[in-house]
Amino acid sequence: MGRVTSPSRSVTSLIDGQRPLHSVLALLGMHKVRVAGAVGCFVLKETPVWLLPIITAGVVDVVVAGGPLSHLWWWAAAAFVALVQNYPNHLGYTRLFMSVVRQVGADLRNALTARLQTLSIGFHTRVSASVVQTKVVRDVENIELMLQQVTHPLLSASVVVTAAVVTTAIEVPLFLPVYALTIPLAIALRYMLMRRSRAYNEAFRRQVEVFSARVGEMATLMPITRAHGIESTAERRVAEGAEGVRSAGYELDVLNGRFASLSWVGLQLLGAGTLILAGWAAISGWAPITAGQVVMLSSYFALITGGVTQVLMLIPVGARGLESVRSVAEVLQEPDLEDNAGKASVGRVAGRVRFDGAGYRYPDSATSALSDVDLEIAPGETVAFVGSSGSGKSTLLNLALGFLRPTQGRILLDGVDAATLDLRTYRRWVSVVPQESVLFEGSIRDNVTYGLGEVSDERVWQALRDANAADLVAGLPEGWETVVGERGARLSGGQRQRLAIARALVRDPKLLLLDEATSALDPESEGLVKEALARLMVGRTTLVVAHRLSTIRSADRIVVLEAGRVIEVGSHAELLSARGRYAALHAAQG
Repeated sequence: MGRVTSPSRSVTSLIDGQRPLHSVLALLGMHKVRVAGAVGCFVLKETPVWLLPIITAGVVDVVVAGGPLSHLWWWAAAAFVALVQNYPNHLGYTRLFMSVVRQVGADLRNALTARLQTLSIGFHTRVSASVVQTKVVRDVENIELMLQQVTHPLLSASVVVTAAVVTTAIEVPLFLPVYALTIPLAIALRYMLMRRSRAYNEAFRRQVEVFSARVGEMATLMPITRAHGIESTAERRVAEGAEGVRSAGYELDVLNGRFASLSWVGLQLLGAGTLILAGWAAISGWAPITAGQVVMLSSYFALITGGVTQVLMLIPVGARGLESVRSVAEVLQEPDLEDNAGKASVGRVAGRVRFDGAGYRYPDSATSALSDVDLEIAPGETVAFVGSSGSGKSTLLNLALGFLRPTQGRILLDGVDAATLDLRTYRRWVSVVPQESVLFEGSIRDNVTYGLGEVSDERVWQALRDANAADLVAGLPEGWETVVGERGARLSGGQRQRLAIARALVRDPKLLLLDEATSALDPESEGLVKEALARLMVGRTTLVVAHRLSTIRSADRIVVLEAGRVIEVGSHAELLSARGRYAALHAAQG
C-alpha cells in the first residue's frame, strides 16, 4: 500500500518563497476540477460583456437602415438569453471558485500549524509569538484576498480581449493593430510598478510584524508596566511601531496612487483615440465601417482598456498577496526542525536517563552552555539540579526532554540513544510542571485532560484530589466546567500550579520534569503545591530544577552545576559535609 501524504505536507512542498506566483498556481492546481469548472462558468457568465457591443452595433445598424423590425426582435432575444444565463453561471462560479479559495486558506493555516509543531524550541524562542500569529492570520488572509480580488478581473479581461480580437478580426480586421497598442503600454506600466512594489510591500510587512510583536509584548508586560507606573514607556514603544506601519504604508499608498493615475490616463487616451480614429475612417471612407461598427469598436476598446486598467489597479493587491506567500514560506521552509521522521517509536518507558559526555552550545555562542556531563539517573530516582543563573540547569532539562539535541556526547533514554528515537512518542510518557503553568481559555476539565481524548470522570477527580485541587474545583459555581480565562487569568498562581500538577497526574508519566515549580508561590500555596508534588513524584523518575534549596533536601541526589559543568553530586547531607559549592549556596540562603 502506498504511503498517504497529509494535506499539510503537500501544501508545504508546494510553497517556495523565491517563486510566490508559481506557489499560488500550484496551490490552485491541487483543485484542478473545481478550478476548471469555475473557469467554464465564468466564461459563460461573461457572455453579455462581449456580446452586448455586437448587439448594440446590430441595433444601431437596424435603426440607421430603417429596419426590418424582425431583426430588432432577434437582437432583443439574444440580449435576453445572454443576460438571464448570467445568474446561474455566476452562482456556479462563486460556489466553485470560492470553495477553492477558502480551502487553500484552510490548507495554508493547517500547514503552518503542523510546521510550527515540528519546528525546534530554538525557533520558537527566536521568533515572537505575535509575529507567528500575524503569519497564520493576516498573511493567509492576504493570500485569500488576492485570489478573490485578482482572479475575477483577470479572467474578465482575458475573456473580453479574446472576444474583442476575434470579433474585430472578423468584422474590421484593419483595426487589430490598434488593440495591440495596449500591450506595450500595460507591460511598461506593470514594469514601472513591480520594480519598486516588492521592496515597498516587504518593508510594510516587516513593519506590521514589528508592530504585532510590540503589541504582544505590551499585553504580556501589562502587570509589570502598571505596577511600576511606566505606562508612558509602553505607549511610546507601541507608538514607535505604529509610526513605522504608518510611514511604510503611506509610501506604499503613494506609489500605488501614482501608478493608478498613470494607468487610467494612458489607457483612456488610447480609448478616446480609437473612437476618433473609427469615426474618421467611417466618414472619410478610408475603411468600410458602418455606424454600428464604430460603436462596437469604441465599446470593445473601452472594455479592453477598462479590463486592463482594472487588472493593473489590482497589481498592488497581488503584490501584497505574493509578499504574504513569501512570509508564509519563511515558516514552511524554515529548516530548524526537530527531526523525528523515520525514527523508532517508543512504546514503553522505564524512566532511566543517562547523560553520556553530553554538552550543548547555542548557535552563535562563543562558549558551551553545557560540557562533558556524565550522569545516570535510575528509574524512580529524584535528582535535583542547582547552581547560579546561567549554570546550565534549564539547558540540561531541555536536553532530557529532547527540545535540544546535544552538540557533544549523547543522551540515552532507557539505554537507547535519543538521536535514534521519535521523541514525540517518548514525550507521551513525560510530564512537565514549569514555574509558570500554562492554561488555555477553556474549562478546568479541558485543561486537565488536554490532548488525552476521552478520560473518565473518576480519573480526573482522582488527579484533582492528589493535586490538592479538588476542594478548589468543588467550590466553584460551575465546578470543573468553570472557564479559567486566557492563560488562567481568573485563578491565582497557586491554583494554576495545582491544576498543572493535576494535568501531569492524569497522564501517569514515567518521567517528570519540575522547573522551579514552587518558586513563584506564597507560603500557603507553596505548602499545598509541595504536598501535591510529593504525591506526583512517587515511583517516577524526577528531574528537579530549583533555586530555593529548601525544596530539594529530600532528593535522592543533588547535582551542582557551575559554568555548564557538573562540579558536585551527592545527597543534601553529603554535600553540606563536603563544604563545597552547594554548602556555600545553602549558607547564602540562610
